[in-house]
Amino acid sequence: MGLKTGLVGISNSGKTTLFNCLSNNKIQTASYSFQNTKSNISITYVNDPRLDEIHKLISADKKVYATLEIVDIPGLVKGASYGEGIGNTFLNEVRNMDALIYVLRCFEDDLLPHIEGCIDPLRDKDIIDLELQVKDLEQVNRKLQKVEKLVKSGDRSAKDTYNSLLKFKEALENFINIRDLELNEIDKNLIKEFAMLTAKPVFYVENVDENSIDVNKYTTILCLYFENVLIVSAKIEEEIMRMENENDRNVFLTEYGLDEPALNKLYKGVYKLLDLITFFTIGGKENRAGI
Repeated sequence: MGLKTGLVGISNSGKTTLFNCLSNNKIQTASYSFQNTKSNISITYVNDPRLDEIHKLISADKKVYATLEIVDIPGLVKGASYGEGIGNTFLNEVRNMDALIYVLRCFEDDLLPHIEGCIDPLRDKDIIDLELQVKDLEQVNRKLQKVEKLVKSGDRSAKDTYNSLLKFKEALENFINIRDLELNEIDKNLIKEFAMLTAKPVFYVENVDENSIDVNKYTTILCLYFENVLIVSAKIEEEIMRMENENDRNVFLTEYGLDEPALNKLYKGVYKLLDLITFFTIGGKENRAGI
């Protein structure tokens, strides 16, 4: 299978620039319109030196890397859960993802003002969380009304579902994401059934300028709160990945102190987040890496 990951971020976070650099080695791309906006899709090969070594040792007609499907979801605005901006379209996109990648702006640019007036990645993260929490809460409340009637009618099988929904409701009303709760099997089944937005695993990308590839005052704050964080200069990565010559790309990566492209780092981070491993099928027609 291939992973389906969604890039989510406030407008002007550099999300689409990140998408462009991640999708350099794309197999195919597509887009579909939402009024005056569109989501871009890329299914991207992820280079794996282990597969390269296997292919040297064991001959096969083809070498097939694992793939990562990346969806660039249109920029979020406050009130998306109530229909602002692309509203429900944005939220339905999120529902289809295996994991979310929050792209948080950690750079200043007078020519590209932040939609909220200043740079604050924690605030931006909270805005995204809140929109997803509101949408989940709407869904939980609707389901609670139906299940409550079953419980009152004496349906014992509905009691456990009712208790799980109450747990979700209390958490969401207190701005707690469902992924941060201790979950039992009934909880997990409900999450799958309703594709709860705040249950999606999240990986954080801090988008910086070329002078802050290692760290800056904004990235330092976020790293205090979360482990699943990657610092990237999407602008630099995009410029490097546009180079046709692989040797040139490697030279520029080295000059900026980067040991590998952002795509590889992101892939490893999402793998770890989802507790996945790579397996290899070898010999015959192809040597293949998969999840």
